Amino acid sequence: MPTLRAPDDRIVPAAGGGTPANPADAGPAVDRRTLRPQTLRPQTRGRLGWGGAGQGTGIGLGLASAMLFGTSGTFGSALIGAGWSPAAAVLARVCVAALTLTVPALIALRGRWHLLRRSARLVVTYGLVGVAACQVCYFNAIARMDVGISILLEYLGIVIIVGWLWARHGQRPRPLTVLGGIAALSGLALMLQLSGSGGVSLAGVLWALAAAVAMATYFFQSAQKTGADGGEELPATVLTWGGMVSGAAAIALLGLVRLVPLRFAAADVTLQSMRVSWVVPVLGLGVLAAAIAYVTGIGAVRRLGPKLGSFVAMAEVLFAAGFAWVLLHQVPTGMQFLGGLLILAGVVAVRLDES
Repeated sequence: MPTLRAPDDRIVPAAGGGTPANPADAGPAVDRRTLRPQTLRPQTRGRLGWGGAGQGTGIGLGLASAMLFGTSGTFGSALIGAGWSPAAAVLARVCVAALTLTVPALIALRGRWHLLRRSARLVVTYGLVGVAACQVCYFNAIARMDVGISILLEYLGIVIIVGWLWARHGQRPRPLTVLGGIAALSGLALMLQLSGSGGVSLAGVLWALAAAVAMATYFFQSAQKTGADGGEELPATVLTWGGMVSGAAAIALLGLVRLVPLRFAAADVTLQSMRVSWVVPVLGLGVLAAAIAYVTGIGAVRRLGPKLGSFVAMAEVLFAAGFAWVLLHQVPTGMQFLGGLLILAGVVAVRLDES
């Protein structure tokens, strides 16, 4: 998640679709009148804990996080293909992640429960938006479209941020941002014109764009929180664990009142033309693509800051498409490949032009 992903599943000040980092510490101070990050001198960046000597470690953690996040679409598609509903796959993912992180989180807290109480709103918001909303929307998208297309559309969240800042706060984009937006929308138009096998479903596009909105929304909430929080920071493992618990509770509640379908299946799933137990993708989603991916993503952004961290996190797009190609045989058509390249180029241009 981040990346406008939550430390995700997507871009962090995130690190998704995906994908995300501790919003309280993820980036520079924000001008409350314009929501623009303020420029920081190198010594200030060092005091905030990102940049400097830890950059190599941060890049390594960021690439590892992007690779692990990139497996979520493949594992999720395998479960959905075996009869699971998208919400059920997400619920299994976050429950396994929460269980995996319970002991490490309690050890990291060491009885300092005041840190969790002080950050309760941040943790719940992270769980509802960065975990539950973003992932349920993304998994509904991959239930209708190929993984590579879904995650590219989710990364349009970066372009949504630019449009919102322009419309709501009068921050007119610069030429490179405009060109990036045009490229991204052109890529989207190419995908929407596809039909037949491997084509694009309108419902799938809407779900993927909803995931993009969730990603963008989480970014703004993160930016407003940055700089307002002081004192001892909440450990990355605890933030991830708390987000998983609150996200799982929200999805389970929606399932109990039948607002989202929760359908599980014990049938074997197909990965790389082989039949394997459903336990394999569930553990992959919960341990690799959630618990480890989120914690390493937070660690990366705390070392790199939001801008460089977001660039590294964009490797998730390539990893996700590659895993889907190898394990699910989802080979992009020529038009899909061209549209994807335009979207990726547009997203990169927007990030390059970010203040």
